[in-house]
Amino acid sequence: MAMERGMVIIGAGECGVRAAFALRENGYGGPVTLIGTEKHLPYERPPLSKEAMVSEDHPSPRTIAAESLFNEKNIDFIGSSTATSIDRGEKRVALEDGRQIPYERLLFATGAIPRPLPLAAGSKHCTTLRSFEDALAIRARFQPGARIVIVGGGFIGLELAASARKRGASVTVIEAQSRIMMRGVPEEIAKVIDTRHRDEGVTILCDTGIVSFADNAENVAITLSTGNVIVADLAIIGIGATPVTALAEASSLETGNGIVVNDWLQTSDPDVYAAGDCCIFPLAVYGGRRVRLEAWRNAQEQGALAARNMLGAQEPHQAVPWFWSDQYELGLQVAGLSDEGTQTIRRDLGDGAFILFHLAADGRLVAASGIGPGNSVAKDIRLAEMLIARGATPDIAQLAASDVKLKSLLAA
Repeated sequence: MAMERGMVIIGAGECGVRAAFALRENGYGGPVTLIGTEKHLPYERPPLSKEAMVSEDHPSPRTIAAESLFNEKNIDFIGSSTATSIDRGEKRVALEDGRQIPYERLLFATGAIPRPLPLAAGSKHCTTLRSFEDALAIRARFQPGARIVIVGGGFIGLELAASARKRGASVTVIEAQSRIMMRGVPEEIAKVIDTRHRDEGVTILCDTGIVSFADNAENVAITLSTGNVIVADLAIIGIGATPVTALAEASSLETGNGIVVNDWLQTSDPDVYAAGDCCIFPLAVYGGRRVRLEAWRNAQEQGALAARNMLGAQEPHQAVPWFWSDQYELGLQVAGLSDEGTQTIRRDLGDGAFILFHLAADGRLVAASGIGPGNSVAKDIRLAEMLIARGATPDIAQLAASDVKLKSLLAA
């Protein structure tokens, strides 16, 4: 008996799961199949570099939805499985176990994987963080006195550095560029993070490349471009991520730093969609600038949007990008893309917290970056995000004045 065509989602992370449930929330009654490569129920990835590393209890995956909820919504989750090919003519997905799943619409939510460092290939003392199993293995090495080297001074690398220090390990961060957090975080905020890590005892080496890795039985010797050699019990490679596009490429879909989609998240095949970390899409708020975002909230938003558009809504993607990171007691949040701005205005919030507002040449607010203890910047960043979405041109003096509530600017 032939299977009924339905909605098939390849990738069971934040984006794919959000899409599956959104299909039901929007009234779809046909088959929904969610295909994931891991054995676990779909789980949140942001905690892997933070809570999973430092919690006193043995960690377990923080599931996105309970198994009972998948059953209640009649979502067929196929775990420990890989989609090996797509027949776009017959509209079928082939799984490695031989199963063929027909689809009406197909969504790629395959995410991204850590970018490899060829020099580290084959080293048994070098690793990356992607899965829950990776997190458990790294956590086991974060012991008092352990020598941890982190290659890459981006969000993941620095979150892991903070976690390693909390567990008493010695940490060195190696960054090839002139400062940490070069991508998407203004220098003024990156300096706060840099200082906090150094105060905690982390060694940060910027403008520093790596010449070689040399393993022995117990550790790895890392030769730097400066000629110095650092010995590490574990080296974690955190130099960015690459979108998972091989299956899309094999299916002759258009790709280029991600699976290429239009405003509605459709690929070059109108019955195939892509969303989340794996896709490169036009940002309406920046005049259609094409970007690929590796962000938890973007994965959620695009999963839900893709689901609605798979059902015929044809809604364009209009959200403002948003990123966050927690390191020690500091909370960092960024709304928008700061490189769109030509002028920066600072607002001090007290207790060391501040926000940088980034304005375009025409006075539009295009981004806001904030840092401070806990969630001290969260409310104002959210209000700034709403101003950005509206294309607001707020008064500079009012942006700088901490006694002027951003909510009043939004009302204006």
